[in-house]
Amino acid sequence: MLVCAHGGAATCAWLVLPGAAGALLAGALFALGLAAAWSRALLASGASVRTIEIDGPTVVLGLANGEAFPAEIGERRFVSSFMVSLPVRRPVRRTLLVTADMLGRAEFRRLRVWALWGKLPPVAPAQLPA
Repeated sequence: MLVCAHGGAATCAWLVLPGAAGALLAGALFALGLAAAWSRALLASGASVRTIEIDGPTVVLGLANGEAFPAEIGERRFVSSFMVSLPVRRPVRRTLLVTADMLGRAEFRRLRVWALWGKLPPVAPAQLPA
């Protein structure tokens, strides 16, 4: 969808600005769409967030390139049955979108509870993984 949206923008730019300048602008917009899809939508970039480790109020983000760093999550979070949106304040400003099919059912529920209340629900010792 992201590449298609940029492709539509490229087509519109080429129609409005015909000639070599329009073709260059259209090519740049389409290339931007490919780059955005690679780094954001496909999570293929080395800077893509792969793990979120929650320990009380502390959050550690793990990247695809193996790096991990503590992050400060903003207060304005969006939580629904299908997705959780987490705005990261520090060290970089970005928004993490976690959908229900990215995690197991129990893990997604725990993420939703943490996003709403700021703490994880208690777990009985018998439920912890071995």
